[in-house]
Amino acid sequence: MKKNDYLSVSAEGFHRISYNEWGQSSLKPPVFCVHGFLRNNHDFDALSYFLSQNKRHVYCPDVVGRGDSDWFKNPSHYTFEQYIVDMTTLIAKSTAKSVDWIGTSLGGLIGMMMAAMPNTPIARLVLNDIGPQVPLAALKNMANDVNVKPSFFNKEEAVLYYKTLYKDFGNLSESEWLTFTEHSIKERPSGLLVPKCDPAILHNKTHVQFFWELIHHPHKALEGIFYDVDLWSVWQKVTCPVLIIHGRHSEFLLPEHIMKMQETHPFTEVIEIEDAGHAPALLRAEEHQKIAAWLEKTSV
Repeated sequence: MKKNDYLSVSAEGFHRISYNEWGQSSLKPPVFCVHGFLRNNHDFDALSYFLSQNKRHVYCPDVVGRGDSDWFKNPSHYTFEQYIVDMTTLIAKSTAKSVDWIGTSLGGLIGMMMAAMPNTPIARLVLNDIGPQVPLAALKNMANDVNVKPSFFNKEEAVLYYKTLYKDFGNLSESEWLTFTEHSIKERPSGLLVPKCDPAILHNKTHVQFFWELIHHPHKALEGIFYDVDLWSVWQKVTCPVLIIHGRHSEFLLPEHIMKMQETHPFTEVIEIEDAGHAPALLRAEEHQKIAAWLEKTSV
């Protein structure tokens, strides 16, 4: 694994995007793995290692405001439109003509939007527990969870916090929770430990309120990105093969939504993760094997 970064651009000027790179260039399209709402690229370490051992070149960026990427001074610049610019810049840096995309939650939405665009470079799309519709109950729970501003006196406190916040990730071992936590926090000069993400993201209209508007005013929710279309309309423009990874106990992706996705897109398959909700952590070898096999099968 190599840690690297590049410059992208916004209304504030240039900003740095950090990413991890696994494996080496091959004849197969590179795989881009993009994390969830307040997460970072280390969520894909296990999957990226597996794919790189199977001769895949993998890019795992930290979305701006998360992980080791820069933060914006003005939180209104945290938009899906900006994320698409940043990810497109990384694709250009890779020199790839086409890519495979694996996105968890927010990363899946970014991938879906990009896959729906004309001349998209996304050849295959893996959506980890996210789809074109998010239930109201899930949004309420998310809003309650992410409005907390945590800080920790020690690593043990942080582990307990993340075990509670991400309890639906699945049955992680104590060692896995510790690793997960260590990649999620950083130490302030005061000695306090805090999450590795910009707290202003939590209060940014384009994220939490985006999801509320998606339910009540779907056309307004994406205004300025796709100009008065809802996410089902975005989904209908996706033509590449799609793999849905569904946490069986997920509040975010319901069976009826998956059924509708399959009815409206003939090249959609599903992997069910029995012990997870939103969103499966994707740490298990059998999950890696299924994802790799699907990418291989659909590339023929």
